[in-house]
Amino acid sequence: MSDFINSFWSFYVMGITVFSVAACFLLLWFSGKAKAHTSADNTTGHVWDEDLREMNNPLPRWWVGLFLITLIFAVAYFILYPGLGTFGGKLGWSSAGQYQAEVEKGKQETAPLYAKFAALPVEDVAKDKQAHAIGERLFMNNCAQCHGSDARGSKGFPNLTDGDWLYGGAPENITESITNGRIGMMPPMAAAVGSADDVKNVANYVLSLSGSPHDSVRANLGKAKFAACAACHGADGKGNQALGAPNLTDNIWLHGYGENAIIDRINNGKTNQMPAQGGKFTPEQIKVLASYVWGLSNNK
Repeated sequence: MSDFINSFWSFYVMGITVFSVAACFLLLWFSGKAKAHTSADNTTGHVWDEDLREMNNPLPRWWVGLFLITLIFAVAYFILYPGLGTFGGKLGWSSAGQYQAEVEKGKQETAPLYAKFAALPVEDVAKDKQAHAIGERLFMNNCAQCHGSDARGSKGFPNLTDGDWLYGGAPENITESITNGRIGMMPPMAAAVGSADDVKNVANYVLSLSGSPHDSVRANLGKAKFAACAACHGADGKGNQALGAPNLTDNIWLHGYGENAIIDRINNGKTNQMPAQGGKFTPEQIKVLASYVWGLSNNK
């Protein structure tokens, strides 16, 4: 009920639930007490299709007993477990609590397995077959949704197998990325670059840095204007891993390739976020996962 903005909805749900159960009890009691007006042959006088007569027989005892057991079970459930608005139940059970308990149990059971990797260098962990299998499973369950099952990424999601790292590919850099996440932001730079023609010239200069097809005349004109971008990408365009600024000389394009894609980045900027995973994994799990990711571009 935490999604609702006030306590009214809690009482609303509680009222409907209690009323429904009470109404079922009353219905059961009333059906056992009510007497229909019948003829001597125990019929009510209702006839269908000329010869089908409605009898006034009582409900079967087994059916009444089963109905009563169901209602008693419902009352007991609402007392012991959550179900009446914000009332948490006498047992204090919750699905979130059970999930957390199962997670903690799983961590305790696997702790000895991870412990043997804790003292090893990342390079050695990456070469261990058992650690590799564990890291691969952690990656598939938690990272593949963005980076792909082959870790080659897609538009907007970095390829982890090519050795091109926005924030550095050393084990400690990868560990920090997994633990704390990353927020990469390029602000719109059109105003700093100049006119729309200047933006196009800079886009061609950027293409020239990696030897990509470009208009050489425009590239020469855009070189001076690239100074507005050099604060992050460097005067030589090789980027800055401390800022997460991409290397523009390696012909690897995270957010799209070509003149139009670069113009769009200059005009509109881009914000990319990798969520922090430190709260999901233990430090030992993060080390195994970081070792696996590091090995994708180093154990070849």
